[in-house]
Amino acid sequence: MKINKLTAFPIVILLLLGLQTRQTKAQVKVIDQIVAIVGKNIILESEIEAQYLQYRMQQGIQGSEETVKCQILEDVLYQKLLLNQAQVDSIEITDNEVEQSMDQRLRYFIGQIGSAEKLEEYYNKSILEIKEEMREPIREQMMVERAQQEITGNVTITPSEVKQFYKNMPKDSIPRINSEVEIGQIVKMPKVGIEVKSEIRTKMENIRNRVLEGESFKTMAILYSEDPGSAKKGGEIGLAGRGELYPEFEAVAFKLDEGEISDIVETKAGFHIIQLIDRKGDYVNVRHILLRIKPSPYELMEAQAYLDSIADIIQQDSLNFEEAAMKFSDDPSKNNGGLIVNPMTGTTKFQTDQIDPQLFFVIDKLEVGELSEPVLFENEEGKQGYRILYLKNRTEPHIANLKDDYNVIQEWALSKKKSEVVDKWVKEKIDDAYIKIIDEFQSCNYYYKWANEEL
Repeated sequence: MKINKLTAFPIVILLLLGLQTRQTKAQVKVIDQIVAIVGKNIILESEIEAQYLQYRMQQGIQGSEETVKCQILEDVLYQKLLLNQAQVDSIEITDNEVEQSMDQRLRYFIGQIGSAEKLEEYYNKSILEIKEEMREPIREQMMVERAQQEITGNVTITPSEVKQFYKNMPKDSIPRINSEVEIGQIVKMPKVGIEVKSEIRTKMENIRNRVLEGESFKTMAILYSEDPGSAKKGGEIGLAGRGELYPEFEAVAFKLDEGEISDIVETKAGFHIIQLIDRKGDYVNVRHILLRIKPSPYELMEAQAYLDSIADIIQQDSLNFEEAAMKFSDDPSKNNGGLIVNPMTGTTKFQTDQIDPQLFFVIDKLEVGELSEPVLFENEEGKQGYRILYLKNRTEPHIANLKDDYNVIQEWALSKKKSEVVDKWVKEKIDDAYIKIIDEFQSCNYYYKWANEEL
């Protein structure tokens, strides 16, 4: 377990927010006491025990219990030092910022455990009580993140520093870069005709009528809903707050009474009918049935033929791929020369294991500079369309070098420079801050010299 001084500690489960689970209570008996003080912020033994249990559950034991707890304490000391600085600098986090972050975390927790009801049952607390206990820890975490950003946010690196960083790397420790590709696309999303749209709406009306006549909403969702995430759960989407759903969907969902069935609602995704399961303040849990507004086979064929003609234009050198993407593509990637951006890195480079298997199946057969045939696909909203793919570049696995991997090496060099800035900052602030640690943790082999006195 290594302290990450460049990333503010993530709260990944409610244990780290002070919400003890029944499992924790059963396995760990905590006699709470203050183990350290940083400024006016205390660190309790229960915090260390809770994080130790989480570490043991996730990673197994690596090192002795004493060693691991010392490492955890040093990590928490670092966070408290940042929090102390945020307080000294009067960094403020608004209530709205806290609420948004809290809602996001709750959605994650609920998604992990299955439903809001299961979360409430597990912690024996209502959602409102859970939120109340989360509020201040989240505010503090956001203050820590803001303080850390102020320390490293302005750190930049020059090309000469990047080159020097690479030059100083031991030759036998320079990382190996896997094969990477850059992929372009030109997308055609067929327009759905009025008649097709009308047919889908009529189908939804029939489903709604069957539900109103007494058939199970859950069963109808399993049979007919085209939302794969919720259909298998009888249409239930789980707890959602304001601003998380399509505006048209949300406007209706928050007005329903418990058990009430909505009229047909149209969103970007298609046609829905909604049933309210429960409402808790600014959160609703609903079931829905979705029928997507899909183009007809003829409309899809038109899109395919359209892209065939675009490919001909490119292959005849009348336009290059980037110009054609800008002029003809229906996807925002056209503003980037048609290149697809890797959401994991923010760059246009993908390692092969980062590519969707269906996309990889097409790209793997192309030579660099070659176009694919038009291929059918679904966008993020589940809408069908066609696209032609372009393999702009493919690299072979190799040892990192400045010519081919400058951006990657630049990130490594910048990360090291930020780490050095943080190291310097911590050493300076330790001397200025009031820090005390109990005798039990005085003998830890810390990276920093945290305290000369015991509590």
